[in-house]
Amino acid sequence: MNRIDLTRTALMAVGGLGIMMLGGCEPGPKQTTQNGYRGAGLDQIVDVRHMIKTAAIPDAPYPLPPDGGPKAGETYQNVKVLSGLSTERFNHLMAEISQWIAPPEQGCAYCHNPENMASDEKYTKVVARRMLQMTQAINSTWSPHVQKVGVTCYTCHRGNGVPAYKWALPTGAPHPGSILGNRHDQNELSPDAAYSDLPTTGFADYLYGSNNIRVYGTTALPKYDGTGASVQTAEKTYGLMMHMSKALGVNCTFCHNTQAFGVWNLSRPQRATAWYGIRMVRDINNTYISSLKSVFPDNHDRKGPLGDPYKVNCMTCHQGQNKPLGGVSMLAQAPALWGPIPAFVKPGAASAAATPVAPASPVPLAMNATAAKPAMK
Repeated sequence: MNRIDLTRTALMAVGGLGIMMLGGCEPGPKQTTQNGYRGAGLDQIVDVRHMIKTAAIPDAPYPLPPDGGPKAGETYQNVKVLSGLSTERFNHLMAEISQWIAPPEQGCAYCHNPENMASDEKYTKVVARRMLQMTQAINSTWSPHVQKVGVTCYTCHRGNGVPAYKWALPTGAPHPGSILGNRHDQNELSPDAAYSDLPTTGFADYLYGSNNIRVYGTTALPKYDGTGASVQTAEKTYGLMMHMSKALGVNCTFCHNTQAFGVWNLSRPQRATAWYGIRMVRDINNTYISSLKSVFPDNHDRKGPLGDPYKVNCMTCHQGQNKPLGGVSMLAQAPALWGPIPAFVKPGAASAAATPVAPASPVPLAMNATAAKPAMK
Protein backbone atom coordinates (compact mmCIF):
# COMPACT_ATOMS: atom_id res chain seq x y z
CA MET A 1 0.00 0.00 0.00
CA ASN A 2 1.50 3.34 -1.07
CA ARG A 3 1.49 6.60 0.89
CA ILE A 4 -1.61 7.95 -0.89
CA ASP A 5 -3.62 4.84 -0.02
CA LEU A 6 -2.49 5.02 3.61
CA THR A 7 -3.53 8.65 3.83
CA ARG A 8 -6.94 7.93 2.26
CA THR A 9 -7.54 5.04 4.69
CA ALA A 10 -6.61 7.17 7.70
CA LEU A 11 -8.90 9.98 6.62
CA MET A 12 -11.80 7.55 6.14
CA ALA A 13 -11.21 6.11 9.62
CA VAL A 14 -11.11 9.55 11.22
CA GLY A 15 -14.21 10.61 9.30
CA GLY A 16 -16.07 7.49 10.40
CA LEU A 17 -15.05 8.06 14.02
CA GLY A 18 -16.27 11.65 13.78
CA ILE A 19 -19.64 10.55 12.45
CA MET A 20 -19.95 8.04 15.30
CA MET A 21 -19.08 10.72 17.85
CA LEU A 22 -21.57 13.16 16.36
CA GLY A 23 -24.19 10.46 16.35
CA GLY A 24 -23.58 9.96 20.06
CA CYS A 25 -24.01 13.67 20.71
CA GLU A 26 -27.36 13.89 18.95
CA PRO A 27 -29.26 10.67 19.80
CA GLY A 28 -32.85 10.02 18.94
CA PRO A 29 -35.09 10.99 16.05
CA LYS A 30 -36.28 14.54 15.56
CA GLN A 31 -39.76 15.64 14.59
CA THR A 32 -39.91 18.76 12.45
CA THR A 33 -43.15 20.65 11.86
CA GLN A 34 -43.34 23.48 9.34
CA ASN A 35 -45.48 26.17 10.98
CA GLY A 36 -45.31 28.80 8.27
CA TYR A 37 -44.15 29.45 4.74
CA ARG A 38 -40.98 27.64 3.68
CA GLY A 39 -37.92 29.72 4.39
CA ALA A 40 -39.63 31.78 7.11
CA GLY A 41 -37.63 30.13 9.89
CA LEU A 42 -40.73 28.85 11.69
CA ASP A 43 -39.98 25.12 11.86
CA GLN A 44 -40.66 23.53 15.24
CA ILE A 45 -38.07 20.83 16.05
CA VAL A 46 -38.75 18.31 18.82
CA ASP A 47 -36.42 15.61 20.14
CA VAL A 48 -38.88 12.73 20.47
CA ARG A 49 -36.82 10.97 23.13
CA HIS A 50 -36.99 13.99 25.43
CA MET A 51 -40.66 14.85 25.03
CA ILE A 52 -42.53 15.12 28.33
CA LYS A 53 -45.23 12.49 28.47
CA THR A 54 -48.73 13.51 29.50
CA ALA A 55 -49.26 12.71 33.16
CA ALA A 56 -52.22 10.59 34.16
CA ILE A 57 -55.18 12.77 35.08
CA PRO A 58 -57.07 11.42 38.09
CA ASP A 59 -60.67 10.39 37.70
CA ALA A 60 -63.25 12.37 39.62
CA PRO A 61 -63.86 10.95 43.12
CA TYR A 62 -67.44 10.24 42.02
CA PRO A 63 -69.70 11.46 39.18
CA LEU A 64 -70.63 15.13 39.18
CA PRO A 65 -74.05 15.43 40.83
CA PRO A 66 -76.82 17.45 39.15
CA ASP A 67 -77.05 21.11 40.05
CA GLY A 68 -79.92 22.05 42.31
CA GLY A 69 -81.19 21.77 45.85
CA PRO A 70 -79.99 23.64 48.94
CA LYS A 71 -77.03 25.96 48.60
CA ALA A 72 -73.76 25.44 50.44
CA GLY A 73 -74.37 28.69 52.30
CA GLU A 74 -77.60 27.21 53.67
CA THR A 75 -76.10 23.89 54.67
CA TYR A 76 -72.74 24.93 56.08
CA GLN A 77 -71.31 27.79 58.12
CA ASN A 78 -68.56 30.19 57.09
CA VAL A 79 -68.71 29.46 53.34
CA LYS A 80 -67.42 32.68 51.78
CA VAL A 81 -66.50 31.95 48.14
CA LEU A 82 -68.84 29.11 47.13
CA SER A 83 -71.93 29.87 49.24
CA GLY A 84 -74.13 30.07 46.11
CA LEU A 85 -73.05 26.63 44.86
CA SER A 86 -75.43 23.75 45.48
CA THR A 87 -74.52 21.64 48.48
CA GLU A 88 -74.06 18.49 46.39
CA ARG A 89 -71.69 20.18 43.96
CA PHE A 90 -69.89 21.91 46.82
CA ASN A 91 -69.23 18.53 48.42
CA HIS A 92 -68.06 17.15 45.08
CA LEU A 93 -65.61 20.02 44.60
CA MET A 94 -64.27 19.63 48.15
CA ALA A 95 -63.62 15.95 47.43
CA GLU A 96 -61.79 16.91 44.23
CA ILE A 97 -59.66 19.52 46.00
CA SER A 98 -58.70 16.96 48.62
CA GLN A 99 -57.70 14.58 45.83
CA TRP A 100 -55.78 17.23 43.89
CA ILE A 101 -53.85 18.80 46.78
CA ALA A 102 -54.06 17.14 50.20
CA PRO A 103 -51.74 14.34 51.31
CA PRO A 104 -53.74 11.08 51.23
CA GLU A 105 -53.23 10.46 54.93
CA GLN A 106 -54.74 13.84 55.83
CA GLY A 107 -57.60 14.34 53.38
CA CYS A 108 -60.07 16.97 54.58
CA ALA A 109 -58.00 17.51 57.74
CA TYR A 110 -55.30 19.16 55.60
CA CYS A 111 -57.44 22.32 55.58
CA HIS A 112 -60.12 21.67 58.19
CA ASN A 113 -60.37 20.93 61.87
CA PRO A 114 -62.49 17.75 61.81
CA GLU A 115 -64.10 18.80 65.10
CA ASN A 116 -65.13 22.19 63.67
CA MET A 117 -65.19 22.29 59.88
CA ALA A 118 -66.29 25.94 59.86
CA SER A 119 -63.18 27.10 61.71
CA ASP A 120 -60.49 29.11 59.90
CA GLU A 121 -57.81 28.09 62.40
CA LYS A 122 -55.74 26.28 59.78
CA TYR A 123 -53.89 28.60 57.42
CA THR A 124 -54.31 26.09 54.59
CA LYS A 125 -58.06 26.75 54.59
CA VAL A 126 -57.54 30.51 54.30
CA VAL A 127 -55.05 29.94 51.49
CA ALA A 128 -57.39 27.52 49.70
CA ARG A 129 -60.20 30.08 49.79
CA ARG A 130 -57.95 32.66 48.12
CA MET A 131 -56.75 30.10 45.59
CA LEU A 132 -60.35 29.33 44.65
CA GLN A 133 -60.85 33.02 43.90
CA MET A 134 -57.63 33.03 41.89
CA THR A 135 -58.65 29.98 39.82
CA GLN A 136 -62.06 31.47 39.06
CA ALA A 137 -60.42 34.76 38.03
CA ILE A 138 -57.94 32.97 35.75
CA ASN A 139 -60.68 31.08 33.93
CA SER A 140 -63.03 34.05 33.60
CA THR A 141 -60.56 36.92 33.09
CA TRP A 142 -57.54 35.40 31.40
CA SER A 143 -59.28 33.38 28.69
CA PRO A 144 -56.95 34.83 26.01
CA HIS A 145 -54.26 32.67 27.62
CA VAL A 146 -56.04 29.64 29.09
CA GLN A 147 -58.53 29.56 26.21
CA LYS A 148 -61.45 27.13 26.65
CA VAL A 149 -59.33 24.55 28.46
CA GLY A 150 -58.98 26.56 31.67
CA VAL A 151 -57.21 25.47 34.83
CA THR A 152 -58.05 23.69 38.06
CA CYS A 153 -56.09 23.23 41.28
CA TYR A 154 -54.61 20.05 39.77
CA THR A 155 -53.03 21.97 36.88
CA CYS A 156 -50.36 23.29 39.25
CA HIS A 157 -50.49 21.05 42.31
CA ARG A 158 -50.62 17.57 40.70
CA GLY A 159 -51.32 15.93 44.06
CA ASN A 160 -48.87 18.06 46.06
CA GLY A 161 -49.70 20.51 48.83
CA VAL A 162 -47.13 22.90 47.32
CA PRO A 163 -46.61 22.90 43.53
CA ALA A 164 -43.36 21.27 42.48
CA TYR A 165 -42.27 24.25 40.38
CA LYS A 166 -42.07 27.61 42.16
CA TRP A 167 -39.66 30.45 42.85
CA ALA A 168 -38.91 33.16 45.40
CA LEU A 169 -37.17 36.52 45.29
CA PRO A 170 -33.38 36.20 44.95
CA THR A 171 -31.29 37.06 47.99
CA GLY A 172 -28.32 38.57 46.18
CA ALA A 173 -26.08 36.81 48.71
CA PRO A 174 -22.63 35.46 47.78
CA HIS A 175 -22.57 31.93 46.50
CA PRO A 176 -21.60 29.52 49.33
CA GLY A 177 -18.02 28.34 49.12
CA SER A 178 -17.19 30.47 46.08
CA ILE A 179 -14.44 33.06 45.80
CA LEU A 180 -16.49 34.84 43.14
CA GLY A 181 -18.77 36.50 45.67
CA ASN A 182 -22.24 37.55 44.56
CA ARG A 183 -23.13 35.76 41.33
CA HIS A 184 -26.34 37.75 40.92
CA ASP A 185 -28.21 34.51 40.29
CA GLN A 186 -26.10 33.80 37.24
CA ASN A 187 -23.66 31.04 36.22
CA GLU A 188 -25.60 28.50 38.26
CA LEU A 189 -26.75 26.12 35.50
CA SER A 190 -30.22 26.57 36.92
CA PRO A 191 -33.18 24.57 35.58
CA ASP A 192 -35.14 27.84 35.79
CA ALA A 193 -33.06 29.10 32.85
CA ALA A 194 -32.98 25.80 30.92
CA TYR A 195 -29.68 24.83 32.59
CA SER A 196 -27.88 27.73 30.95
CA ASP A 197 -25.58 30.24 32.65
CA LEU A 198 -28.16 32.97 32.17
CA PRO A 199 -29.57 34.82 35.21
CA THR A 200 -32.94 33.93 36.72
CA THR A 201 -33.54 37.38 38.22
CA GLY A 202 -35.88 37.97 35.28
CA PHE A 203 -38.61 36.26 37.30
CA ALA A 204 -38.57 39.09 39.83
CA ASP A 205 -38.31 41.74 37.10
CA TYR A 206 -40.83 40.36 34.62
CA LEU A 207 -43.11 37.84 36.38
CA TYR A 208 -43.49 39.87 39.58
CA GLY A 209 -42.42 43.35 38.56
CA SER A 210 -43.55 44.92 35.31
CA ASN A 211 -40.19 45.89 33.83
CA ASN A 212 -39.88 46.12 30.07
CA ILE A 213 -38.96 42.70 28.66
CA ARG A 214 -38.22 43.85 25.11
CA VAL A 215 -34.56 44.41 24.22
CA TYR A 216 -35.02 44.67 20.47
CA GLY A 217 -33.00 47.52 19.00
CA THR A 218 -30.73 48.62 16.20
CA THR A 219 -27.60 49.10 18.32
CA ALA A 220 -25.57 46.65 20.37
CA LEU A 221 -25.37 48.91 23.42
CA PRO A 222 -27.56 51.63 24.98
CA LYS A 223 -27.46 54.93 23.13
CA TYR A 224 -25.77 58.03 24.54
CA ASP A 225 -29.16 59.36 25.65
CA GLY A 226 -29.77 56.34 27.87
CA THR A 227 -32.33 54.66 25.63
CA GLY A 228 -31.97 51.04 24.60
CA ALA A 229 -31.10 47.92 26.56
CA SER A 230 -27.83 46.90 28.16
CA VAL A 231 -26.15 43.52 27.76
CA GLN A 232 -27.17 42.68 31.34
CA THR A 233 -30.81 43.41 30.52
CA ALA A 234 -30.61 41.31 27.38
CA GLU A 235 -29.24 38.40 29.40
CA LYS A 236 -32.17 38.56 31.83
CA THR A 237 -34.65 38.68 28.96
CA TYR A 238 -32.94 35.78 27.22
CA GLY A 239 -32.96 33.85 30.50
CA LEU A 240 -36.72 34.33 30.73
CA MET A 241 -37.15 33.22 27.11
CA MET A 242 -35.07 30.11 27.79
CA HIS A 243 -37.26 29.39 30.80
CA MET A 244 -40.41 29.70 28.68
CA SER A 245 -38.92 27.44 26.01
CA LYS A 246 -38.00 24.80 28.59
CA ALA A 247 -41.33 25.11 30.42
CA LEU A 248 -43.34 24.57 27.23
CA GLY A 249 -41.01 22.00 25.68
CA VAL A 250 -40.59 24.06 22.50
CA ASN A 251 -37.96 26.07 20.67
CA CYS A 252 -38.07 29.78 19.83
CA THR A 253 -40.01 29.26 16.62
CA PHE A 254 -43.09 28.25 18.60
CA CYS A 255 -43.74 32.00 18.98
CA HIS A 256 -41.16 33.85 16.90
CA ASN A 257 -40.10 34.12 13.29
CA THR A 258 -36.32 33.74 13.38
CA GLN A 259 -35.93 36.18 10.48
CA ALA A 260 -37.29 38.98 12.67
CA PHE A 261 -37.69 38.08 16.35
CA GLY A 262 -39.03 41.49 17.35
CA VAL A 263 -41.63 41.96 14.60
CA TRP A 264 -45.17 41.10 15.69
CA ASN A 265 -46.85 40.85 12.29
CA LEU A 266 -44.41 38.07 11.27
CA SER A 267 -44.78 36.14 14.52
CA ARG A 268 -47.06 33.17 15.19
CA PRO A 269 -50.35 33.62 17.10
CA GLN A 270 -48.78 31.78 20.04
CA ARG A 271 -46.75 34.91 20.76
CA ALA A 272 -49.94 36.79 21.59
CA THR A 273 -51.01 33.93 23.86
CA ALA A 274 -47.65 34.13 25.63
CA TRP A 275 -48.00 37.93 25.97
CA TYR A 276 -51.20 37.40 27.94
CA GLY A 277 -49.61 34.54 29.88
CA ILE A 278 -46.83 36.77 31.20
CA ARG A 279 -49.37 39.28 32.46
CA MET A 280 -51.53 36.54 33.91
CA VAL A 281 -48.57 35.23 35.92
CA ARG A 282 -47.83 38.75 37.18
CA ASP A 283 -51.44 39.09 38.29
CA ILE A 284 -51.33 35.74 40.09
CA ASN A 285 -48.11 36.60 41.90
CA ASN A 286 -49.09 40.14 42.87
CA THR A 287 -52.84 40.02 43.45
CA TYR A 288 -53.28 36.59 44.97
CA ILE A 289 -50.08 34.96 46.22
CA SER A 290 -48.39 38.04 47.68
CA SER A 291 -51.58 38.93 49.54
CA LEU A 292 -51.08 35.75 51.57
CA LYS A 293 -47.66 36.71 52.95
CA SER A 294 -48.99 37.15 56.49
CA VAL A 295 -51.00 33.92 56.25
CA PHE A 296 -48.25 31.53 55.17
CA PRO A 297 -46.03 30.25 58.00
CA ASP A 298 -42.33 30.98 57.98
CA ASN A 299 -41.01 27.61 56.88
CA HIS A 300 -38.85 26.41 54.05
CA ASP A 301 -41.55 25.01 51.77
CA ARG A 302 -43.95 27.97 51.93
CA LYS A 303 -41.68 31.03 51.81
CA GLY A 304 -38.38 31.92 50.23
CA PRO A 305 -35.23 33.09 52.03
CA LEU A 306 -36.47 36.71 52.07
CA GLY A 307 -39.80 35.74 53.64
CA ASP A 308 -41.91 36.15 50.49
CA PRO A 309 -44.39 33.39 49.53
CA TYR A 310 -43.29 31.07 46.76
CA LYS A 311 -44.60 32.30 43.42
CA VAL A 312 -45.47 30.79 40.06
CA ASN A 313 -43.83 30.87 36.65
CA CYS A 314 -44.55 29.16 33.33
CA MET A 315 -43.20 25.81 34.53
CA THR A 316 -45.69 25.69 37.42
CA CYS A 317 -48.54 24.89 35.03
CA HIS A 318 -46.92 23.72 31.82
CA GLN A 319 -44.29 21.33 33.22
CA GLY A 320 -42.64 20.68 29.87
CA GLN A 321 -45.71 20.74 27.61
CA ASN A 322 -46.93 23.60 25.42
CA LYS A 323 -50.44 22.85 26.75
CA PRO A 324 -50.67 21.89 30.43
CA LEU A 325 -51.82 18.30 30.92
CA GLY A 326 -51.60 17.83 27.16
CA GLY A 327 -54.47 20.26 26.58
CA VAL A 328 -57.03 18.18 28.48
CA SER A 329 -59.60 20.26 30.36
CA MET A 330 -60.71 19.07 33.79
CA LEU A 331 -63.37 21.74 34.21
CA ALA A 332 -66.25 19.55 33.07
CA GLN A 333 -66.03 17.87 36.48
CA ALA A 334 -65.43 21.17 38.30
CA PRO A 335 -67.68 23.75 36.59
CA ALA A 336 -67.71 25.97 39.72
CA LEU A 337 -64.14 26.99 38.83
CA TRP A 338 -65.16 28.68 35.57
CA GLY A 339 -65.81 31.97 37.36
CA PRO A 340 -67.28 33.73 40.40
CA ILE A 341 -70.57 32.33 41.67
CA PRO A 342 -73.35 34.59 42.99
CA ALA A 343 -73.38 34.43 46.76
CA PHE A 344 -76.20 32.79 48.68
CA VAL A 345 -78.46 35.35 50.32
CA LYS A 346 -81.05 34.37 52.89
CA PRO A 347 -84.67 35.04 51.91
CA GLY A 348 -85.62 38.61 52.69
CA ALA A 349 -82.06 39.90 52.47
CA ALA A 350 -80.64 42.02 49.66
CA SER A 351 -80.40 40.45 46.19
CA ALA A 352 -77.45 38.17 45.61
CA ALA A 353 -74.31 39.66 44.16
CA ALA A 354 -71.33 37.96 42.64
CA THR A 355 -68.67 36.91 45.09
CA PRO A 356 -66.12 39.75 45.17
CA VAL A 357 -62.88 38.83 43.50
CA ALA A 358 -59.77 40.97 43.50
CA PRO A 359 -59.48 42.71 40.13
CA ALA A 360 -57.12 41.30 37.58
CA SER A 361 -54.88 43.27 35.29
CA PRO A 362 -56.94 45.67 33.12
CA VAL A 363 -56.28 44.15 29.69
CA PRO A 364 -58.72 43.48 26.86
CA LEU A 365 -60.00 39.95 26.35
CA ALA A 366 -59.09 39.80 22.70
CA MET A 367 -56.09 40.85 20.69
CA ASN A 368 -55.16 40.80 17.04
CA ALA A 369 -52.10 38.60 17.06
CA THR A 370 -50.88 39.90 13.69
CA ALA A 371 -50.88 43.59 14.57
CA ALA A 372 -47.53 45.24 15.16
CA LYS A 373 -46.94 46.01 18.84
CA PRO A 374 -43.66 47.92 19.18
CA ALA A 375 -44.48 49.19 22.67
CA MET A 376 -45.35 45.83 24.24
CA LYS A 377 -43.39 44.68 27.24
